[in-house]
Amino acid sequence: MSDSPSPARVVFLGGLGRSGTTLLERLLGEVPGIAPLGEVAHLWTRGVLANEDCGCARPFGTCPFWREVGARAFGGWSEDLAERVVTLGLRVDRTRRIPALARLLADGRSSRRPAALGEYVAAHRRLYDAASEVAGCPVVVDSSKHASLAFCLAASGVDVHVVHVVRDPRAVAHSWHRRVIRPESGSPMTRWSPGRTSVHWLAQNLGIELLARGGVPVTRVRYEDLVRAPAETLGHLAARIGLPVGLDFLTGEKALLSRAHTVAGNPMRFAVGPIGLVPDDAWRTAAPVLHRSLVTALTWPLMIKYGYRGRLV
Repeated sequence: MSDSPSPARVVFLGGLGRSGTTLLERLLGEVPGIAPLGEVAHLWTRGVLANEDCGCARPFGTCPFWREVGARAFGGWSEDLAERVVTLGLRVDRTRRIPALARLLADGRSSRRPAALGEYVAAHRRLYDAASEVAGCPVVVDSSKHASLAFCLAASGVDVHVVHVVRDPRAVAHSWHRRVIRPESGSPMTRWSPGRTSVHWLAQNLGIELLARGGVPVTRVRYEDLVRAPAETLGHLAARIGLPVGLDFLTGEKALLSRAHTVAGNPMRFAVGPIGLVPDDAWRTAAPVLHRSLVTALTWPLMIKYGYRGRLV
């Protein structure tokens, strides 16, 4: 696997799941020159190994887009390749590895990078490059979210701009506590308690804060701003990361979505046609007061930093 710089520009959506990353990715995917890929971190298990559906509603193994990407990047997908990348990820792409990755990022010398990290990132580079070529887009979006993967990419010289997606942690905790069925597999999505969600919310957001301090370009987008003022928020984001601005797919409080070849992620990745862009504030009445109070107590310093003031419970 080559260790040369990737010609594809990577926009990495970081943050904790259920914060609006899938929605943002789908909207960015409608901008000319941008190819949304979904959660690449899960492509190897859910796509290659489990053959779950692509966002185009075809099984991963029969999707023409991903078949061509695999052929160009690796000479075709294989279980051995997927299992190797998963094994490497368990060694280098972990939240607990962020301090070590931060030191590598600050050092900047490729000679200090572990071989496992180099091989792991090289696989991602080849995938990004091939997807960019097949889609005919210079920019790809990876909505993997994990701060550790963003660190892996940045510490290995990938041209990456991180979009830090945040949402009120009480809304995020409510979403993680709900029962949601994954349409591609029929199995329920992972559920977390409000306390566990709060810990993960803090860990992922603090990880991306550390990434920004390491000199990696990071632009923050709040879910609440995205749904209340989509054109303004997307226009600002496009300007910040040097992307073309083409928002014809937005009309008032609606967005017109086309098919996208995204792997893993929120069921919204299957949405096609007009969708409403309205805030999901169900948590304000549906989440028990005890849950909201617990999340507030655990996360309030970052809540205030990200502008979630007002009534904290």
